[in-house]
Amino acid sequence: MIPLIEAGLRIIDKIIPDPTAKAEAKRKLLEIQQTGELKEVEAAMNVIVAEAKSEHALTSQWRPITMLVFTAIVANNYILAPYLQAMFDWSVSLEMPEQLWNLLSIGIGGYIFGRSGEKAVKHWKGT
Repeated sequence: MIPLIEAGLRIIDKIIPDPTAKAEAKRKLLEIQQTGELKEVEAAMNVIVAEAKSEHALTSQWRPITMLVFTAIVANNYILAPYLQAMFDWSVSLEMPEQLWNLLSIGIGGYIFGRSGEKAVKHWKGT
């Protein structure tokens, strides 16, 4: 069995207490493996890990920098801008197109999954 699947099954056992939900999550994980989607996820995870390990600063940091820029836009629009509007009747709000929200969701989800997968594989290998 693929180490990532084994790690996923162990994680499911630890975090889902309900036996029915646990069985469904395991079924979905194995279904993903059978349809080949897992290879796509694993390939994406490998790209993220390779970029993070790169000796070139821009290559290893572009994803975190991009996520920080997106986070700054969200913080501006939903924290700073409302206060400026309320206190000074002045607001600098940046438009967030739907595609940017999607990219932010994918980026954060991919980063979290990649880091979780990396940690699970290290734990599985015992390193």
